[in-house]
Amino acid sequence: MGSAGGRLGSTALLILSSASLSIAQSLVHPISPLANWTYTGCYTDTVGQRTLTGGGYASASLTNTECVQYCAGRGFYYAATEYSQECYCGNSLRNGATEVQDADCNMACAGNATEACGGPSRLTLFNTTIPPGPTGPFVNPGVNGFRSLGCYSDDVGARTLPVGVATTGGAQALTVALCTSACSAGGYLYAGVEYSEECYCGNAIANGGSTQDASNCDMVCNGNSTEFCGGPSRLNLYTKREAPDGWSALGCYTDSVAARTLESRQFPAGDMTTESCLASCRSNGYTYAGTEYGGECYCGNSFLNGGGPAPDGSAGCNMACNGDPQETCGGPNRMNMYQFGDGTTPSPTPSSSPSPTPSTSPVSTNIPDGWNYKGCWIDNANGRAMIDQRPDNSQMTVASCISACAGRGYGAAGMEYGVQCFCDDFLRNGAKNTSESDCNMGCGGDSSQKCGAGNRLSVYSNSTDPIVSNPVPATQTGNLTGSWEYTGCYKDANLNRALPYQIILNNNNTANNCIKQCSDFGYAAGGMEYGNECYCGDMSDVQAAGATTAPESECNFPCTGNITSFCGGAGRLSLYNWNGPALTQWSYASGNAAGAYEFLIGGVVVPLITQAGRNGKVTFLEKSGTGAPNTTGAYELDLAQINNFTGAWRPMHVKSDIFCSASITLPDKVGRQLNVGGWALDATYGVRLYWPDGSPGVWGQNDWQENVKALSLQDGRWYPTAMVMANGSILVVGGEEGSNGAPVPTLEILPKVGPTVFCDWLLRTDPANLYPYMMVLPSGGIFAQYYNEALILDEVTMQVKKQLPNVPGAVNNFLAGRTYPYEGTAIILPQYAPYTDPVEVMACGGSTPFQGFALDNCVTIAPDVPGAKWTIERMPSTRVLTCMTALPDGTYIILNGAHQGVAGFGLATQPNLNAVLYDPSKPVNHRFTVMANTTVPRMYHSEAILLDDGRVLVSGSDPQDDRFGEEYRVEVFIPPYLMGSPSRPVITIANDSSDWSYGGTYTFSTTQAISKVSILGVGGSTHGNSMGQRTIFPAFSCGGGSCTVTAPPNAHICPPGWFQLFALNAAGVPSVAKWVRIGGDPADLGAWPANLPDFAVPGSG
Repeated sequence: MGSAGGRLGSTALLILSSASLSIAQSLVHPISPLANWTYTGCYTDTVGQRTLTGGGYASASLTNTECVQYCAGRGFYYAATEYSQECYCGNSLRNGATEVQDADCNMACAGNATEACGGPSRLTLFNTTIPPGPTGPFVNPGVNGFRSLGCYSDDVGARTLPVGVATTGGAQALTVALCTSACSAGGYLYAGVEYSEECYCGNAIANGGSTQDASNCDMVCNGNSTEFCGGPSRLNLYTKREAPDGWSALGCYTDSVAARTLESRQFPAGDMTTESCLASCRSNGYTYAGTEYGGECYCGNSFLNGGGPAPDGSAGCNMACNGDPQETCGGPNRMNMYQFGDGTTPSPTPSSSPSPTPSTSPVSTNIPDGWNYKGCWIDNANGRAMIDQRPDNSQMTVASCISACAGRGYGAAGMEYGVQCFCDDFLRNGAKNTSESDCNMGCGGDSSQKCGAGNRLSVYSNSTDPIVSNPVPATQTGNLTGSWEYTGCYKDANLNRALPYQIILNNNNTANNCIKQCSDFGYAAGGMEYGNECYCGDMSDVQAAGATTAPESECNFPCTGNITSFCGGAGRLSLYNWNGPALTQWSYASGNAAGAYEFLIGGVVVPLITQAGRNGKVTFLEKSGTGAPNTTGAYELDLAQINNFTGAWRPMHVKSDIFCSASITLPDKVGRQLNVGGWALDATYGVRLYWPDGSPGVWGQNDWQENVKALSLQDGRWYPTAMVMANGSILVVGGEEGSNGAPVPTLEILPKVGPTVFCDWLLRTDPANLYPYMMVLPSGGIFAQYYNEALILDEVTMQVKKQLPNVPGAVNNFLAGRTYPYEGTAIILPQYAPYTDPVEVMACGGSTPFQGFALDNCVTIAPDVPGAKWTIERMPSTRVLTCMTALPDGTYIILNGAHQGVAGFGLATQPNLNAVLYDPSKPVNHRFTVMANTTVPRMYHSEAILLDDGRVLVSGSDPQDDRFGEEYRVEVFIPPYLMGSPSRPVITIANDSSDWSYGGTYTFSTTQAISKVSILGVGGSTHGNSMGQRTIFPAFSCGGGSCTVTAPPNAHICPPGWFQLFALNAAGVPSVAKWVRIGGDPADLGAWPANLPDFAVPGSG
């Protein structure tokens, strides 16, 4: 039992002195007060209808971090501060909470005057998307209003829950959320998942189903491997009942330490749950049970000492049960009260429904403060006037019904037929007021009070305003967003959906909310079903599913976001289609315009990284352990000896495993290649250098240089990214410790200039941020895109300079990611002289967590623009594990990958064999052209790089999967500009004109008239990340067989390094590239590493 002092301290949560609070302006909030927690926004809250219902506390020294630590330590997913000193926890946002402007949260924290801790009825809200504790598999604690009851027995011949139901996506996609949603839609109180793929529903636990040890429910869900879905003859059982069978929830009641409402204290075994308390009371012969203060259980056969419904409704019952944080177990001096059967009160139990008693007074005098009588209303004329019917109660009174409704967060209560209690926030279906004499039935628990009559409601609300009666719902056919129009009511089937992408909108589903989401992601068909479900797709999906029209009367479920409109029905879709300019328009090339894949040469290794060299050759680096035996780990492909297999492949050597390392080309005078990181132990610290030598047709002599004892990274890294900074230094970012180890949430600079820098954004999003996309921006910042977030770093302090909007994901899943392991690809779009247009960055493809549904869009942002927002463009197909390569004409070829899955061995299926061309010079949503197909699956560990001759070298695929073998064959993709043996210009540049200073002018000769000049950064390709890739179109002029080019003006437009220079004729055919260095070697990398064993350096300059 809590001490009196402890109770007084907790009660202060609701009676804080306003004199002790501080209202401040220009307050801040911590972006991430705790690892894996982020600021969500300022949200509404109401004393009687709390947004977070998992309990909390008050503190005169409260800070946001302290509150988040408290909630995280108790297993909650949300934490919020309010009114300077109050902390609240919960696992979901309740009672219609909405986000408001940050300025509404204007009260300083009691323990930190610089931070916002909410305001009056305003919450500063934080949440975590990573479940506390183990990452799974675990027992889902509850979703969709259901809570877990644990593991239960089942039998094929005598089901614990009798109704088997089909769920969205079929058995192979089953999750707890899908099963509970299906059972809820069917009106069932119980849901159970079994054998990874089966969903059952019911309104009672039948056939002797009983609790079992949790270890018996050990099979993970087909659709979510982090949660359990029962086992053989075992159910993970869930319920939305507030009380076990036979019990009714009466709401929140008052209590006092010195004068108890219920006479007997009980001590159930284990941590407190509602079920354990009620079972203890029942076994001891009591008919009333109350839970209090999170862990106290009281029983009785009558209410003592004036205890009754709490005057503040459910506000004081705000503490989670010690044994189940999904349940509420009272609060300070407040009890969640329950009654078994009819209870035992002085009122006699009626043998039938109460008879009309016209002499009773119309309004009860014993109702909670703040509640008011709103009159007698007609029910069921066009459907129920109030949505939530509580269990019939022969002892019902006006106060008990109001308390039950208030306890569930409602603002209105209605009594009908003497024993029926209905809850809502308003009246529905065109309910009309009627004569008071129509409400003539006495309440079952107090015949002196009126409790409606047959189809008549005695209505009360907690507002002084007239109660709102909303009209009969109708399908919304007008005032639609954009160019949408209503198509009709259509039949839909769980196993053959008319539209493929489902979004659950439990609080805000409307026609416009749904269809706008669809059109924002490029889908021209949208529809709603079951009131809370939104679906997106194309009209071709509807046709392919064979969906047919249904009577309009069958689309009869009110929308959760607008009860005056219908959002489909049971298995019925309110369908809308876009009837305006095409949301997206793809081109389909044929013949030479489609380009072509061509076999180039058989390989000797399956590469992990490929990289073009200044010597006209391509280096291949191989991970250890999965390829052919007796390889040397590294090879150089000589394209001039393609017809001589032995001559084409020069063996090279690395000393450690480069598995999931990073490669770039340095700006030193010989264009050395740098590789950092690796698989495990010393390899993760590896710094490897190769000085390209030799020439086409002639083998070089140099090899990879490596000595981890002499030169190493400060932090070992597996899956890092490397980038040349504007000052010429090398930035190395992120990764893990190696071999599936802990995160390495730091960055460092080579050559070493100081300690590593901790990055909260890397820690918070691990492991979904590996191989982040890093790019130098013209503004002087460094762009980073990781998981589903993006930011700009200060290039000096390496601290976050600007947090950008989160990256859009799938139309139905904002948690989809773009970096490993969800692995899309990203590039910086072309920059054109005079470089006044803001630079844009584009990420394409990726996947969703758990299900591995590949994305079908690219997203673009101009990071330096104030108020930058992402633009979504739908691709012709879904892609994960994809690659993207810049071409000399300013277009990009997207290729390789799969239609389904995530990165990792054996984790993807359905190879995407099609190449797609992206042309940023065309209007948005008209930029994709479907190109040629390959016959070679390129899955996990595939690469694509631009060759000097303008072709794209395509290599690799190492999924370690019996379905898709290791791929040694090397292909090229031939872009349309090289199809049909076109005449191409030949350019010549003097050696002394290949080293460019910023803003200088340089000349080359040409055999043809030139229409365009491009310079492309040389990329090291791995895991969809082409490190160093950049496309620039400089100013130039031509005449008399020569052209003069003006170099980019500075290192932020064009970081120092080596570039492939192309000149294109009037037909868009490029020359063979000449390599030029721009910006010199400002960090003097040519002299690094100085005087170390096993390393030779080319020298400064």
